[in-house]
Amino acid sequence: MSRFHLRSGGTDFAVGRILEGSMWSQRSVIDYSLQRRAVLATLQNGGPTSRDDVCDADPYTLRAAKHHGEPAAAPCPVCSKNELAHLSYVFGEELGQYSGRIKARAEIETMARQHGEISIYVLEVCRSCGWNHLVESYLVGDGVPRKPPRRRRTVEDDD
Repeated sequence: MSRFHLRSGGTDFAVGRILEGSMWSQRSVIDYSLQRRAVLATLQNGGPTSRDDVCDADPYTLRAAKHHGEPAAAPCPVCSKNELAHLSYVFGEELGQYSGRIKARAEIETMARQHGEISIYVLEVCRSCGWNHLVESYLVGDGVPRKPPRRRRTVEDDD
């Protein structure tokens, strides 16, 4: 795993690739660690960014991190608690009504073999202080376009 450290204001932040290894079809990877590092440096150096500006996770995001998040190896870069989780959102036309859902890494690896192209966005969220930041995005899939599945009635349709 590639990793480098940011030393700012006496605090050491480990940043770099979030996911160990890569999937067989992973491509178009965008790593947002430089943007993350800039936000944290501004926060630590007393810049115009305050803790309230960066620890503003939506209640639904915090709930998703609690129930569906995959634990991060590092503590939260803001509050230093071990409450940091990664949420992987999947998007794609081929997913139909299931686009925009949170999936575990193992599920994404399976989906990569079943779909032509799926976009993955990995968000890190601290369940303690509300820190949240997009850390990585990438595409997976076998490259063979498929039609979206037929719409099925779900529990969400009863609202």
